[in-house]
Amino acid sequence: MAVRTEPHPAYQGKVVSWLTTTDHKRIGILYICTSLLFFVLAGLMGLVIRLQLMQANGDVVDPQRYNELVTIHGTSMVFLVGVPILAGFGNYLVPLMIGAHDMAFPRLNALSYWLFAFGGAVLMLSFFAQGGAAQAGWTSYPPLAEQTAGHGQDLWILSLHILTASSIAGAINFLVTIHNLRARGMTWTRMPLFVWSIYVYAWLLLAVLPVLSAAITMILLDRGLELGGWEIQTSFFDPAEGGNAVLYQHAFWFFGHPEVYIIVLPAFGIISEVLPVFARKPIFGYKAIAFSTVAIGFFSMLVWAHHMFTVGLPISLQAYFMIASMVIAVPTGMKIFNWLATLWRGNLAFDSAMLFALGFLSIFVVGGLTGIYLAAFPIDWQLHDSYFVVAHFHYTLFGGVVFAIFAGLHYWWPKMFGRMLDERLGKLSFWLLFVGFNLTFFPQHLLGLEGMPRRIATYANESWEGYNTLSTVGSWVMGVAILAFVVNVLVSRNGPRVGNDPWRAYTLEWYTTSPPPPHNFDDVPYVTSPRPLYDLRRRLREREGARGAA
Repeated sequence: MAVRTEPHPAYQGKVVSWLTTTDHKRIGILYICTSLLFFVLAGLMGLVIRLQLMQANGDVVDPQRYNELVTIHGTSMVFLVGVPILAGFGNYLVPLMIGAHDMAFPRLNALSYWLFAFGGAVLMLSFFAQGGAAQAGWTSYPPLAEQTAGHGQDLWILSLHILTASSIAGAINFLVTIHNLRARGMTWTRMPLFVWSIYVYAWLLLAVLPVLSAAITMILLDRGLELGGWEIQTSFFDPAEGGNAVLYQHAFWFFGHPEVYIIVLPAFGIISEVLPVFARKPIFGYKAIAFSTVAIGFFSMLVWAHHMFTVGLPISLQAYFMIASMVIAVPTGMKIFNWLATLWRGNLAFDSAMLFALGFLSIFVVGGLTGIYLAAFPIDWQLHDSYFVVAHFHYTLFGGVVFAIFAGLHYWWPKMFGRMLDERLGKLSFWLLFVGFNLTFFPQHLLGLEGMPRRIATYANESWEGYNTLSTVGSWVMGVAILAFVVNVLVSRNGPRVGNDPWRAYTLEWYTTSPPPPHNFDDVPYVTSPRPLYDLRRRLREREGARGAA
């Protein structure tokens, strides 16, 4: 396969060609770039939050602005970074991995991206609304979410409705594409593991996003709404009028806990693609990893109330949710052991993508172990709404997902742009991010054990100051790591071009050119296993050997 010396014509053109595109690859790149922009904005908010908490009685920002930053930071990381950046990977890779020419519904695909971009803009611009941005936290519990003055909370609700429409449109597209457009021979047990993860991700989005939409619509109606001269005022969550605030928590966490796995499962899929390539071994237990993905998706919808152990649930219900939360660790642990078995006695290559994948493994395991502590309701009674929960949440979501995203970016970058990222800068960004992350969030476990509550704008207990200072220093080290990645992108724009398959990988996206043409493939080989390119190279070697013997 020849090395291309010039960019493909599909990637040359004016801005308008990108704004009107229905090419799944361009839409995937738009998703990823836009999500990374929101990631930087949310990260800057996080740095201000850490500066405020660096010392006791901090006064960097006032309490209202602090609450706005906490709310929009959390909302952005979940809805504008975690879900859509993985949708971007899915948009770019799923058709290539299954041998399709595009997504099933290209125009719907474009609509889903523009809804995402619009919803994100609404959320960010809510800082300029009357009364400021939303201040009730990313969960927006009533009665606080109902009693906050100004329009920030209303815009928060509007943005989530827009983002929900975006995700549902994308999920439908993924499901139809995966069901109907797979290459010849690609049975369910021959699909790439990343495609499996996107498949379950899409089903979960369809199942739980309508519940979130219903819950936040009820909050909007409780806040009061005027339509055409009619005033609507409900009391779904107001106990004084017969409502129940805990009802919102049930609805939110029925969405919220599967949302964790909506974000984590595609990250698992990225790791399942990266590890075998850089270990030079087939993935250990392909079917176990694929079916455990389905099991995690199923069980994730049965454990929501472990976020609600302190609301007064009967002990029998708390025991059920405790056991169910621990059961979900079984298929997750199966993945961990299979990944470790893949690495065992492999010919490991410690490129940047591999380092980020290994960082994901170590950090996610710590987050999983602290999750088992929180799943035991007597322990959760003590640690609920403390910084221990903040640390656990970031070890699972930020530590797990962000490291997997950077692994995926370094791995698929040459396929997307035909050029490699610089390895030295990649390794520098990894080590800065790994050290900075642990320096930021590990001390927060200790803060939680010492009783520091989450979402407070300041504190007077000077014994917490040391851990908070370490956490703030670590957050700025992470900021330098992200800056190193940005420099890497800029430096690598004019780097040497690479061939179609620089990693000698296994899946179909590496069969086409780098970057791929608009139609993706001139021809697609018949798929005989989960590693079609390995099979193709083996058949070529056998054919050449037979010719040599003749």
